[in-house]
Amino acid sequence: MNNNTNTTPKDVFLYLLNILTFYISVIGFIILYVQYISALFPDPLSFYYSRVAGAVRIASSILFVAVPVYILTSWLLGRDLKHNPQKREMGLRKWLTYFTLFVSAITIIVTLIMVVNSFLSGELTIQFLLKILTVLLVAAAVFGYYIWDLKRKDQETSKTPKLLAWVLAIMVLGSIIAGFFIIGTPAEQRDRRFDDRRVSDLQSLQWQIINYWQQKNELPQTLADLQDSISGFVPPTDPETEASYEYNILGELSFELCAEFETSSKEFVESYPKTRDQNWEHEKGRTCFKRTIDPELYKDKGKMLEPVPVRD
Repeated sequence: MNNNTNTTPKDVFLYLLNILTFYISVIGFIILYVQYISALFPDPLSFYYSRVAGAVRIASSILFVAVPVYILTSWLLGRDLKHNPQKREMGLRKWLTYFTLFVSAITIIVTLIMVVNSFLSGELTIQFLLKILTVLLVAAAVFGYYIWDLKRKDQETSKTPKLLAWVLAIMVLGSIIAGFFIIGTPAEQRDRRFDDRRVSDLQSLQWQIINYWQQKNELPQTLADLQDSISGFVPPTDPETEASYEYNILGELSFELCAEFETSSKEFVESYPKTRDQNWEHEKGRTCFKRTIDPELYKDKGKMLEPVPVRD
């Protein structure tokens, strides 16, 4: 048996990589479940699908990469400790372990303070409580594991670390898969982002058409008439197909804008009420939005945009 207890560069590399991927994994796990809670219990005042979906993608990516690296380095360190049990008393290992315990304890204390403060403020909601519970459970699990690891006497024979590694891998895989049912598959999320972009483009075109009417007292004949070399505005096209959006004049003050959508916003609104502008709800496929300009509402604004004559 090798009795060398000196800290080697390999030890430093493995322990630092192990603890870093552990912290990253814990953060990713918390972010993932906090966003799932936001999606399952949306707050009408602060829910934005794109923001939640983006955070879920980042957290899933973190877990997909960091957890396997953490498990691998833990296995390498465990194998090294099996052959060199005296390394359990190595200063670097103990410092990192106790620092992790310190961070976990501080997290638990801060979380409990937030709960008490929210209770006294009368702001406890199911969403807030579930998020706090998630952080509390993760921090407590980390604290409990490292306390157990410091005290256990069966370091060489225990199969618990291997069992925990399997449990962790299954939990992470299950958590990532759960996102497909909560916020949609990657393909569905991409389709929704394309549709969000289409709605944004149509909103921009709508206001450019109104501005054109305010300045010239007539609707543009085509979207190409909106192009302005001074302001730099160029009519946007479909972000996926690059085809021009459909524009039709319906009357002296009426027009419609049409686009081909990949998803139905109405299904989304049923799941997350009050999170979208109902003025732009659309079905899957071709959807047109009819608009009629109110002269009394917009004409005065046009006058405000007229250039002010320069006096000597």
